[in-house]
Amino acid sequence: MWVAAGGWPAAHAQARSNVVELRGDVRRNGAALTQEQSIAPGDRIETGPGSNLVFAVGDSAFMVRQNSRVALEGDTPAAVKVLRIVSGAVASVWGRGSDRQIILPTATAGIRGTGVYAEVFADQDNRSYFCNCYGTVDLAAGGDTVVSQASYHQAFWGEVAPRNGRMLTPAGAINHTDDELEFLAGLVNQRTAWQIAGRKGAKDGGGALAPAYTSGPPGSRD
Repeated sequence: MWVAAGGWPAAHAQARSNVVELRGDVRRNGAALTQEQSIAPGDRIETGPGSNLVFAVGDSAFMVRQNSRVALEGDTPAAVKVLRIVSGAVASVWGRGSDRQIILPTATAGIRGTGVYAEVFADQDNRSYFCNCYGTVDLAAGGDTVVSQASYHQAFWGEVAPRNGRMLTPAGAINHTDDELEFLAGLVNQRTAWQIAGRKGAKDGGGALAPAYTSGPPGSRD
């Protein structure tokens, strides 16, 4: 389970940076990143084998997995407007705002305030995977578009070539955990949709929470 010791304010006060966790070989703009440094829009991040990086910029938090190359873009140091994932995988939680995007090799996601996970599969010609863990996302690949509204992990493949005539196809929820999203949400004073609802769903990529049951006489529940 991911636990922020003392929470984000304590981590920020102690390190005087927006780096929450740094493990292994992590480079910012080609130079080794240290725990005391900060990350801002305009930076390029690379992680080596066995490495991991967690940081927060403004009202958004990011977990960059090993063997990843990403770039951050934005107009001010306090807000990431575009996350470009060239390789590897990133889990992220975003505050509400307009003109925020995640750009993958075969898909683009417009973010409206949500928690998401995205991964590029190099062994599948950079086929892109995208999971809207909770919130609303405008997803596009080729000529296909989908407005994804999810409370519990709605996932898609951004295909390299049409599959059954589609460039966006359904996917299962893979390679990320609820704990990771809850941890990132906590860094920016959010709670996930399932934390708010007090229940989860089937982690099948469908996006829905389990039905809410109410109290009643014996035998009243389906």
